[in-house]
Amino acid sequence: MDIKGKIDEIVDKVKNDKDFGKKFKDSPIKAVEDVIGVDLPDDQIEKVVDGVKAKVKLDDIGDKVGGLLGKFKK
Repeated sequence: MDIKGKIDEIVDKVKNDKDFGKKFKDSPIKAVEDVIGVDLPDDQIEKVVDGVKAKVKLDDIGDKVGGLLGKFKK
């Protein structure tokens, strides 16, 4: 399984599917298992969950910085 690819897939789904985003927020392990399609031990899934959360936060920070830079350009 390509972990990085799955993390990217889940990040896209969190950002673009409001229902899935809520599900991920409420029960991240179950949400990841649904996307992966395999029931893995929670400690393995938690690594994927942590990767998704980190990437979502970095992307949000990038969006905010980009928005601020756009304001300064005006």
